[in-house]
Amino acid sequence: MGKRSEPRKVVQVPVRIFGTDQQGRIFSEGVTTVDVSRSGAKLSGVKAQLKVDEIVGLSCGPNRVHFRVKWTGQPGTPTAGMMGLVNLSPERPLWDFHLPLGVMDTFRPEVRGERRKSPRVKCDVPVEVRPEGEANMWGKASDISLGGCFVEMPIPLKPDTKFEIALWIGETKVRLRAEVASTAPGFGTGVRFVNVGAGERELLAKHIDALAKELA
Repeated sequence: MGKRSEPRKVVQVPVRIFGTDQQGRIFSEGVTTVDVSRSGAKLSGVKAQLKVDEIVGLSCGPNRVHFRVKWTGQPGTPTAGMMGLVNLSPERPLWDFHLPLGVMDTFRPEVRGERRKSPRVKCDVPVEVRPEGEANMWGKASDISLGGCFVEMPIPLKPDTKFEIALWIGETKVRLRAEVASTAPGFGTGVRFVNVGAGERELLAKHIDALAKELA
């Protein structure tokens, strides 16, 4: 278990969470915060069944930001209906109250079944998306790992869509096969890379390592 190094504010605020659930169905529901920080939030009253690492949107008043699901409470336990989220754009305004400054929140509760195969790092990588039988689309990857990335785009791709994605890694344009892992209406698409070759994987690994060092 990690240590919580960023101060959190215990506050109950009504917010709305939306995205797609484990069955790929679009949902939107009102929930309540338990505590919040600059880099995350804990919610209560969540009914939707979501996977860890799913991308969801959260709105507070007129503001909205996308988050990644970090953990979910297990049914029949004291944390049932609760969810921990990581803010993917902490620089964007969301809360209408003051939050204390702090360093990155590395708190990680022990939740059975939570597994992240490869770490994600923030990035700003132009991408080109080409769904099968459709015109090219463009967007920006805001985080990336060896297993996938999150592409910011106004209209996300449909669940289970398979496509080719091209990422500009420095001066190199890397083309990969991919599929939709999650969708966040109004924010973008979670992308899962498929059958990545050894050469492309090495380029990704070097780029991710360089980004991680810059953020350290």
